[in-house]
Amino acid sequence: MTRVFITGTAGFIGFHLADLLLSEGMIVHGFDGMTDYYDISLKRRRLALLEGRPGFTMTEAMLEDDPALSAAVDACDPDIIVHLAAQAGVRYSLENPRAYIDSNLVGTFNLMEAARRHRVSHLMMASTSSVYGANTDMPFTETQKADLPLTIYAATKKATEAMGHAYAHLHDLPTTMFRFFTVYGPWGRPDMAPIKFASRIVKGEPIDIYNHGDMYRDFTYVLDLVRGIRLLMDAVPERPADGQVPEGDSLSPVAPFRVVNIGNSEKVRLLDFIDALESELGVKAIRNYMDMQPGDVPATWADASLLQRLTGYRPQTPMRDGVAGFVSWFRSHYAT
Repeated sequence: MTRVFITGTAGFIGFHLADLLLSEGMIVHGFDGMTDYYDISLKRRRLALLEGRPGFTMTEAMLEDDPALSAAVDACDPDIIVHLAAQAGVRYSLENPRAYIDSNLVGTFNLMEAARRHRVSHLMMASTSSVYGANTDMPFTETQKADLPLTIYAATKKATEAMGHAYAHLHDLPTTMFRFFTVYGPWGRPDMAPIKFASRIVKGEPIDIYNHGDMYRDFTYVLDLVRGIRLLMDAVPERPADGQVPEGDSLSPVAPFRVVNIGNSEKVRLLDFIDALESELGVKAIRNYMDMQPGDVPATWADASLLQRLTGYRPQTPMRDGVAGFVSWFRSHYAT
């Protein structure tokens, strides 16, 4: 029976991934620091849906606490590690950059050491579309250079990709980095736009719309995202024997290492997303148009053809269907 160690299990994506893997009969050990970056009660409610299920165990500790992390990995003895825990948030990285260094760099290093010791069959780590930074050639492909991060958050994620490649090369540790695009859906983070918008719309409060609405995002429904991660678990990268990499593949020529986009492959105008929210909520938003925020980008858009080539799958939930699913959960959770 496959044993999977997931960091960030009480988080938005980690919760959904753990739920999916448990439904397939896998053994899942969760690890989460339960930080108060956002409402911890939401994390507790997610965990409550996992606790008590066959095959699930959990450790509450910080990634930076190497003894606690090492003990948890040792107890699980995983086949696969999925590293989702991180200090998240592009805008918060302008206020508290040190939190990103501690969690995303030091914590990730500790986890890679544990993966090396246990010789796991596959180390999978979350990156972000933010690493594409100032790139304007879209849709973004994994083989593009991503050397111009615009925030400390993006810089730490790019650094973890580089660290992951070094470990894959030095220790023959099969590693897949996946770059998420704008993820939304049930149990989402309250600091992200969908819940912020929905909460303010139903209260009759204005919503802030940056760059005067001239923003585009590749909105990816969370259940599509975790399905992509699940399928990538079986797409274990192998070091090319001759150093030759197939065209369009991000596989390293010198390591069992690959980067994969997971996105909906559809550039959606932010104003269209807000229109869909208004329609599902039955309330018109009071719109406060503002200038672009520092570190933000006007557009993101994924090329997910590599994901499809590796797994036969790509995210496909239409934005309006995803918004309907999100609003249904939002109404039940927040009793609107």
